Amino acid sequence: MERGKYLALVGGGALLGSVSTFFLLRLLQSQKRGVSQCSKNVTADFNGVEGCTIAGKKNDRVINEDLLKDEIVSEQLTRNVQFFGFESQQKVTASYVVVIGLGGVGSHAASMLLRSGIGKLLLVDFDQVSVSSLNRHAVATRADVGISKAQCLKEHFLSIFPECQIDAKVMLYDSSTEEEILSGHPDFVLDCIDNIDTKVALLAACVRRGLKVLSATGAGARADPTRIRIADLRESTNDPLSRAVRHRLRKDYGIEGGIPVVFSLEKPKAKLLPFKGPSGEEENPSDYQIVPGFRVRIIPVLGTIPAIFGQFMASYVVTELAGVHVQTEPVVNFNMDHYHILHQRLIEHEESLYGTYMEVQVDVEEVMYIVKELWHGRSAREQHVKDVGRGMWRSVNELMLVRWDRTKPASISNLILLKFKEVDEHESRTLDDIKKNEPEFYSRVIAVLKRAELDFGL
Repeated sequence: MERGKYLALVGGGALLGSVSTFFLLRLLQSQKRGVSQCSKNVTADFNGVEGCTIAGKKNDRVINEDLLKDEIVSEQLTRNVQFFGFESQQKVTASYVVVIGLGGVGSHAASMLLRSGIGKLLLVDFDQVSVSSLNRHAVATRADVGISKAQCLKEHFLSIFPECQIDAKVMLYDSSTEEEILSGHPDFVLDCIDNIDTKVALLAACVRRGLKVLSATGAGARADPTRIRIADLRESTNDPLSRAVRHRLRKDYGIEGGIPVVFSLEKPKAKLLPFKGPSGEEENPSDYQIVPGFRVRIIPVLGTIPAIFGQFMASYVVTELAGVHVQTEPVVNFNMDHYHILHQRLIEHEESLYGTYMEVQVDVEEVMYIVKELWHGRSAREQHVKDVGRGMWRSVNELMLVRWDRTKPASISNLILLKFKEVDEHESRTLDDIKKNEPEFYSRVIAVLKRAELDFGL
């Protein structure tokens, strides 16, 4: 008898769940906006590539501030609200993000931005979905082959989160389209372009306009997801695209850094494949370019890596918009021998200055934390990296750990990394003197050492 009641309750619950799901889906479908094909109202001609805006909502900056009060939206984003808190998720939902380049990296970045509740998206790409791009694209299917990547994403996105204001532009970014693409005060711009000329122009424009931008470097010919990092452009190594972009930005625009990038520390495992024309013979790739300057030669791509690049970008942007600070993995190429050297130098310096090393309260692993996590392998007086790769390895030869406050032991929360030539000056001054004459430096060091206290529960 009891078993029969139990089965009846289970069956009733299942029926009620099915009915609720049915009506919820009907409601979602009723809210879905229609998307027309890219119209022939061509806005510009970009070197033979027609540009147009996919029909839909007008591209204004107004976003529904009360979007999270919608019952369905609130349920869809409930895990984000639980993670960020309601007010922080509201910041995300009220944000406007532009994604330029909608291939393997950009499509995944845009997809997760949408799923994270971004209230407004502008999707920009001049290219079409191809069969060979299906190994890395976030949403494209064989039925999408031949249509623009911007249109493809918009159509799929409207079935995922129809409340998002989605604009899609089939166009190439250049100086003539800068205003149309970057106007409207976006909260973030994602550069997922793999062409150097266009990428450099976009990054320079974002810096000039004061827009927050996150750039993706080369994701092709790599296979190790554990080596992917987000750091300043100055710190990206082992990546030919980063190297070229750094050079061009410095040479053409005087931009040294200050642009966060997603890159891989892994050396590329393959090069561009030789280009073969219709005859099967190797030919000049420039003869087949649709747009001058864009490569037609192919670089081998494992689809998972650009997808992870895109996920990294989306995660970085969403946390930034929510006001949640995430301490990214520092790019430090020291090995354990370097940390042993720095530990030994600390001991020798303590003996020389204080006559004993008994107040050294850190071991080699803690030295590694201080050098790598707190000071990112550079002097506390350097806010930005100057040496990368082999240069960073060589720089360890002129670095050492010293006490910040000489009245306290050499503990994990009282050690700073300085160059040899900076040590004597530091130890000849009082903290009051530093606080008075260099308040910015003083505050920065205090904030870093406070992090050590929090990390170790001191």
